[in-house]
Amino acid sequence: MSQESEYTEGDLRNTGMRLKHDREWDYELEQIVDAIEERDATKVGLQFPEGLKRRGPAVADDLRELAGDDVTFMLSGQPCYGACDLDTYLMKRTDVFVHFGHSPMKNTDKVIYVPLFSNVEVEPIMEEALETLESPEETADVGLVTTAQHMNRYEEMTEFLEARGYEVHSRRGDERLTHEGQVLGCNYASADVPADQVLYVGGGKFHPLGLAMEHPDKHVVIADPVNNVVTVADTDKFLKQRYGAVHRAMDAEKWGVIFCTKIGQGRWEQAQKIIDDNDNAYLITMDEVTPDRLRNFDMDAFVNTGCPRITTDDGPQFHKPMLTPGEYRIAVGDEPLDSLSFDTFHGTW
Repeated sequence: MSQESEYTEGDLRNTGMRLKHDREWDYELEQIVDAIEERDATKVGLQFPEGLKRRGPAVADDLRELAGDDVTFMLSGQPCYGACDLDTYLMKRTDVFVHFGHSPMKNTDKVIYVPLFSNVEVEPIMEEALETLESPEETADVGLVTTAQHMNRYEEMTEFLEARGYEVHSRRGDERLTHEGQVLGCNYASADVPADQVLYVGGGKFHPLGLAMEHPDKHVVIADPVNNVVTVADTDKFLKQRYGAVHRAMDAEKWGVIFCTKIGQGRWEQAQKIIDDNDNAYLITMDEVTPDRLRNFDMDAFVNTGCPRITTDDGPQFHKPMLTPGEYRIAVGDEPLDSLSFDTFHGTW
């Protein structure tokens, strides 16, 4: 296995170019129009994740041309970070509700899911990743995972590795995952395979970081086909941040326990157990969990039972320590410090 370099040749993350490739998405407009006609819909809701909201008006324009003037299209302005984050207010007030950018988390007739598969070629970056993976002669077994946007290439990825002597291991994971080999920002069950190394094909840092934390015994190689970079998941910086938050919370007396009311993010039993066991814990319900919303609460520390990414991505921005349920148990002395692990989310709603 070769040593990890800081960046691979052609890495565009530190240049003026944001992306290696221009991505064109399949918005499945025909499917949406068919649903409008079948349901005689006059009100249609469109929900996009944060990075694609800017494309919303253009998609609405295309649909107007196809569907006619008697249909009103409404763009959700609510924050959206996953298939667990549906705009239920808008959904209840529309005849057709379309959620873009994520695969279904639960089968439902109320929502049309358009995953927006990427057209970016994956083989070039996978070829480069071979230099960082252990060779088939050393270790033939490899796990293969990716995100919803690249699932349309999963069979191609598998065949690529098998043609080079690897035995590819994959599984669906649990009911929160739609596809075999798919990972979410809160769920990495698909990487629970009999292989000491895992190749993650996709963009972003959070997914492979969570994967490496959830499976610390595995060598996680990141092949990012969008930014044209191969790296190895490094959890050291993340662990230092989390240990720091736990230490700061050890002297806390008053705890704010956050229960997220978003449809796919509520873990009521976890929140209830903390409240039942701690007389100085107070339940706070909210949909969007932000530093500004919590600033006026007179708490020494917070426990987030909603989306794990609120804690891990935004944790340093909160004015008081923000912990996961597992970290909370460490801070109050119920668990040892070395039991710290990544917070994952299982089940649907």
